[in-house]
Amino acid sequence: MASGFFVTGTDTGVGKTLVACALLHAFGAAGKRCVGQKPIAAGRDASGWQDIEALYEASTFRAPRELVNQYAFEAPIAPHIAAAMEGAHIDVEKITAAYARLRAIAEVVVVEGAGGFMIPLNARETGADLARALGAPLILVVGMRLGCLNHALLTRRAIAAAGLRCAGWVANCIVPQMHELERNIESLEQRLDCPRLGTIAHRPGITAREAAAGLMLPHG
Repeated sequence: MASGFFVTGTDTGVGKTLVACALLHAFGAAGKRCVGQKPIAAGRDASGWQDIEALYEASTFRAPRELVNQYAFEAPIAPHIAAAMEGAHIDVEKITAAYARLRAIAEVVVVEGAGGFMIPLNARETGADLARALGAPLILVVGMRLGCLNHALLTRRAIAAAGLRCAGWVANCIVPQMHELERNIESLEQRLDCPRLGTIAHRPGITAREAAAGLMLPHG
């Protein structure tokens, strides 16, 4: 049975897609047959849904599109609101069924969540419920900026409260010059109780393949 990982973040816009794609490149470089899954995407531009396409391209093989993505909404807003606007309902079981099929044809499946860990998906379920249903170890992406310590520690506590394992975290430097960056990273290393898989430096235009060079592979 394939290994699976669920990439979540301290917030939206912290680099989950970059990290998920970097992990796919890293696993691919290690000789693994790997595939990305973006169950819920919200926000389409002129060329489509960029996060879906990025994961599709970073995978080592072309899985059926309906397995890579189950819900794609036009508006760049919270999934449950985007779904309601389009008359849709996000069904966690539909997502887990696609995940199971991907695990049957891949060695590693990297699932990218939507927004932050506790983002609502429908009237009663959140990203945490999806993660629990998948049962995969989590990778926490921390957007390194002012306020990230609180966001990261709260998210880590929510992951533990959900009974899930955090396989590691990634420090993604999303602002050009964070004051006392290294001391903030050190503070998180002391408190997150999971390994730091790497730090992605702030550089406009950095590719997932380049980011992969600095990441350690998580253990399933």
